[in-house]
Formats: sequence, C-alpha cells, structure tokens
Amino acid sequence: MGTVEFDALKFLKTFMDNGGVFMWVILIIWITGLGISLYKVLMLKIYDINGTKLFGKIKGLVLNNNVDEALSVCSNSRALLPKILRSGLKRANEDRLLIEDAITTSMLENTPKIAYHLSYISLIANVSTLIGLLGTIQGLIMSFAGVANADPSLKAQILSLGIARAMNTTAFGLISAITIMVFHTYLSNKAQKLNDTIDEASAKLVDLLSIKSRKESNA
Repeated sequence: MGTVEFDALKFLKTFMDNGGVFMWVILIIWITGLGISLYKVLMLKIYDINGTKLFGKIKGLVLNNNVDEALSVCSNSRALLPKILRSGLKRANEDRLLIEDAITTSMLENTPKIAYHLSYISLIANVSTLIGLLGTIQGLIMSFAGVANADPSLKAQILSLGIARAMNTTAFGLISAITIMVFHTYLSNKAQKLNDTIDEASAKLVDLLSIKSRKESNA
C-alpha cells in the first residue's frame, strides 16, 4: 500500500514538473474553481426549500384567515422563497397590484443571489483550457527552438521534453476545465429550478390573496 502511494506521488510530481510553470498556474486556478463551486453548492442549499410543502402550508393558513401564522412560518429562514412570500403576505388585505409590487420588489432584491458566482465558475473553466493551450504552445516552441540549435545526439531528448510539457499542460488544463464545467452545469440547473419554484409560488400567492380579498369584499 505504501509503495503504491509513493509511486502515485512520484508520478504526480513528475507530471507537474514536466509540465512546467503553467501546471502550477492551472492547479491554482483549479483549486480556486473548486472552492467557489463548493461554496456555491452550500449557498444554494441554504437558499433552497421545499416550495410545494411551504406553499401548501401557507395556503391552508390563509384560507383559514390565519395570515399572521403564515407570516410566522415565513420568518426566521435563510431560504429565499419564504422571504419573498412574506413580502406578499404583509399586504394580504390590500389590492392585487400592491401585492404584486411587493413580491416583485422582493424578488428583485433576493433572486440575483441565486446566480452570484456562476459566471466566475464558467470563466475559470474556460481559463483553465486556455492556460493549458498556452502551456502546449510554449512546450512546442521550446521543442523546436531547442532542436534547431542542439547537438544531434540531444535532439531527441529535447524534443521529448518539450512535447511532454505540451501534452501535460493540455491534459491538466482539460481535467481542470471538465471538472469545473460539471459543477457549473449542476449549479446552473439547480439555480434555474430554484428560480422556477420562486416564480411559481409567487404567482400562486398573488392569485390566492386576490381571491381571498375579493371574497372578503363581497361578504
């Protein structure tokens, strides 16, 4: 087991050293991208909530004329949907337009948080690929420049080192980009689902409060 671990570490060290300075640049970018991605996973988990269950509970309370308890249900939560629904519930007895304005304002304040950092994650994936390509070009330049002026007996060695550097940076850049893009796709889909849940629940709340207000007016 110890020999396997030693061989793996030796391989990684050789892999990084053969790739040159751009390998360490890609590594820093990769670690940064993974850190931001994991942070975003945590934040979306905090912002998310079971929208169907929450709205069902609020709907029951509103229909039973217990708006205050519905407001209490939406309090003390870091999730975004309760905050947005709470802004509408505060105007439960007012005109539909006022309810819509309150919810829209709250959505404009809170929903941008969902997309924060996603553009940076995408940028990091693209930069990883480009840095890998830059390292590839550098390796090829070094190969051909070194071969042109080298002793014939050393040309093969110089050429192999340059190509190794070129291929290593390409491979590492792609590894970094692929993993970060997987995170980006997952987070983008989760963010879209959260936005859709907020839009749906907000529209349902506006309709629910409007119907309740009309019934009370007719009564």
